[in-house]
Amino acid sequence: MSDIENTPEQVKFADFGLAPEIERALTDQGYVHPTPIQAKAIPILLQGRDVMGAAQTGTGKTASFSLPIIQLLLAHANTSMSPARHPVRALVLAPTRELAVQVAENVAAYCKHTPLRSTVVFGGMDMKPQTEKLRSGVEIVIATPGRLLDHVEQKNISLGQVQMLVMDEADRMLDMGFLPDLQRIINLLPKKRQNLMFSATFSPEIKKLASSFLTDPITIEVARSNATAEKVTQVVYKVNEDHKRDAVAHILRQREMKQVIVFSNTKIGASRLARGLVTEGMKAAAIHGDKTQQERMQALEAFKKGEIDVLVATDVAARGLDISDLPCVINFDLPYNAEDYVHRIGRTGRAGASGDAISIYSDKDERLLADIEKLIKQTVPRGTLEGFVPGGFRSDERHGDRRRDRTQSDRAPRSGERREGRGDGPAFPPRREKVDPWFLKPYEPTRGNAAPAAAAPAAPAKPKQKIAALLGGLPKG
Repeated sequence: MSDIENTPEQVKFADFGLAPEIERALTDQGYVHPTPIQAKAIPILLQGRDVMGAAQTGTGKTASFSLPIIQLLLAHANTSMSPARHPVRALVLAPTRELAVQVAENVAAYCKHTPLRSTVVFGGMDMKPQTEKLRSGVEIVIATPGRLLDHVEQKNISLGQVQMLVMDEADRMLDMGFLPDLQRIINLLPKKRQNLMFSATFSPEIKKLASSFLTDPITIEVARSNATAEKVTQVVYKVNEDHKRDAVAHILRQREMKQVIVFSNTKIGASRLARGLVTEGMKAAAIHGDKTQQERMQALEAFKKGEIDVLVATDVAARGLDISDLPCVINFDLPYNAEDYVHRIGRTGRAGASGDAISIYSDKDERLLADIEKLIKQTVPRGTLEGFVPGGFRSDERHGDRRRDRTQSDRAPRSGERREGRGDGPAFPPRREKVDPWFLKPYEPTRGNAAPAAAAPAAPAKPKQKIAALLGGLPKG
């Protein structure tokens, strides 16, 4: 296993000898100079070599493998309408639906001027549209492992002519328990093929998996393993566990942040925090595994369009989100897996831009923070939340999370109203429920000689019908 270390300087995409159709697509995207991982990987992949590519998130790994794939498959490109002329020749496996969609969008953009066809398949949606697309013939398939095997079992796809296999974010696939599925898929592929494995981190387990199906791979690393982006400013704030939600709201309000991803370790925690931020007057939404695919895609689309300012997410969104100009990510919970910290904060500071990575922790998270610092080989600076006064959120575990009515408390007091509570803003007595005035009258005992009130005449009782009459007979005289 050999390594590539030196990065060519001032390299352009035009130097790779890519087809005019691909160069035209790159020009459409405004790409001229490749990123370091692209500059190193593309020439090696064009030679047909197996590659292990390690690069921190946001460095352009997708183009590193998709451009060579398109270039090599152009020899088989044709405009025939017959599905048989468009067999699956390249397979890209991704751990999450979001990452699969992102890769598919990039591949479609890069090969839009070629006859090559591509599609994406993932779970959580109806299989019928995916089936129709697969049966019409596609050369490049991007898929999550589970849904791909569903299509294999239904005989919607044949993998017998696959020439290239890509595992993107392979470490995440192992973390999510996809190893048995990956082994099943590998067994369905031709023995002779080109294999590519890309990931932001390479654990011993990943290297073991790589050794089982890669042939004399070249390892390409453009950053120290598990390194964080240099232009991402990291800071952690220590608060009481019960005040973490208040701290998030304070940070968002104080910095007037837009386009922020807040990470939570649990689905219920993400939903609660998003609801709380909405009651704070912020545009927030949650995405996690319990949301339907349509709900998740709608939330992501709204976030990208700026209709939502804060996206509260579990680690389902830690991989594959490629959002331009994302200024900040916030860890509401420190991740249980230290490597996930690298992926989370990799959502900001992409493509050389700067960004902020803010984390909130309490006493019980000390060990998690120590694991993170050990992994990234640096101490995350500790900060102090200026002007932070906890108490904005009120948590009731039995009835859900509720919030004080700030709209009511922020207005000027009416005449006769008294300010109470803290001195940092107006406060008012709690609202009283409406009471029937009758119950406020003094008690008046009933006089002994008072005549009872005349009762309303009762409605005349309906004469009972005899059973015989109901049965159609006549009563006897």
